[in-house]
Amino acid sequence: MGYCSKLGNSWLKNFLDEARVTQMNMETSNVMAPPAPRSLEGMKLPTVMMRDIVLKTMFRMNLDMVTEIAKAICLPIPVTQELIDLARDQRLLEATGTLHANSGGEMGFQLTDAGKARALDALSQSEYYGAMPVPLAVYSEQVKRQSIRNIQVSRDQLNGAMGHLILPEELLDHLGPAVSAGRSVLMYGPPGNGKSSISNGIRDALGDKIYVPRAIEYSGQVITVYDPIVHTAAEEQVDDPNSLRRTSGRYDTRYVLCDRPTVITGGELSLSMLDLVYNPTARTYQAPLQLKSTGGVFIVDDLGRQEEPPQALVNRWIVPLEENKDILALQSGEKFEVPFDTLVIFSTNFHPNEIFDKAALRRIFFKIKIDGPDQEDYLKIFAMVARKRKMPLDEDTLVYLIKHKYPTIDNIYANYQPIFLVDQMIAICEFEGIPYQMSPELIDRAWANMFVKEEKIVH
Repeated sequence: MGYCSKLGNSWLKNFLDEARVTQMNMETSNVMAPPAPRSLEGMKLPTVMMRDIVLKTMFRMNLDMVTEIAKAICLPIPVTQELIDLARDQRLLEATGTLHANSGGEMGFQLTDAGKARALDALSQSEYYGAMPVPLAVYSEQVKRQSIRNIQVSRDQLNGAMGHLILPEELLDHLGPAVSAGRSVLMYGPPGNGKSSISNGIRDALGDKIYVPRAIEYSGQVITVYDPIVHTAAEEQVDDPNSLRRTSGRYDTRYVLCDRPTVITGGELSLSMLDLVYNPTARTYQAPLQLKSTGGVFIVDDLGRQEEPPQALVNRWIVPLEENKDILALQSGEKFEVPFDTLVIFSTNFHPNEIFDKAALRRIFFKIKIDGPDQEDYLKIFAMVARKRKMPLDEDTLVYLIKHKYPTIDNIYANYQPIFLVDQMIAICEFEGIPYQMSPELIDRAWANMFVKEEKIVH
């Protein structure tokens, strides 16, 4: 039986569209899209695994049409039809003998009793169904095509991403080469001076999109990668039904087009979070944080506040940082390599010499100190915050703040302080039922909440 008789007249148009699609190299923000597979052989996956995923998907999602199944497993219709034919030859599927009038006369298929038994047996081995995984070797090639090390960030891009921050010009002189190199960065300095904000600004400066696999396969095991919490999917293109030429679907839909990912961790980070996560119920794996951040940014904030010593955390990164590959292990103990293509940003309030040895510091490519602002920049930040919060500036109050308050802390300015003081004054004004305003009295009340008085508590 030919394809057309199985799928109706609409199949020919779909097939020609798919064939046309695979000949087109779609690029998004200079990132080459992964081409859609054209045959079972081109999938480079175990045939039994692919067949079983089709059976499990049909069983779990109650699907019976090839177009629906193709969409669920994220494969082109011709490749899906090959899998359907394979299962039919093995008497695991059968045609229903009915045509769906609302689906272009498409023939339906259903699981035979043997097919249902095989689906249940396959589910007992792994609950994974849906999108067909991408072989690790194939994914590794896509990582190279969209490597974060291919990005060149300009000064204008950094300025645009960090325009809401008041930063010394020389700081951008150091940040620019660090980001463009796609190498590890250590930012250190006193707390409250914008290290976290700068890290987020670096993320925003990248700006383009990459392709994230829904799942990858290694040694017959499925590892889910795409995570809606970590990855921000781009808006899908919708075809004009009246258009003769399709604009969407020109890439392997086993991937999701996303903004370059950003993973931010803080004091909760532990070494176990950098290992594969095995789900004993579903019998599948979930990618660790650094694999989910491939092609993007991994920010380790507040380094030194974790339960694990900073030296131990950095030791875990030594091989990935030097060789651009990471080592993961399956439940069986088998170890394997995955690409490590991530801009790692460490941020700490400690001096690097206090928490690292020289060998660890040598492996962190860029070290950038983030100091507090001088008085001039501090006043610029204060004015900018006040304007955003709709708080009128008062010169006498600012003079009082600079001459009477800051000398009590040795004139040490920090970026967080203007935001803290202005928000405190706003809270007081709202409580007292008065218009937003600044005064020495309000500064005194706000200042009292910014620092805790040193005193002994008698128990």
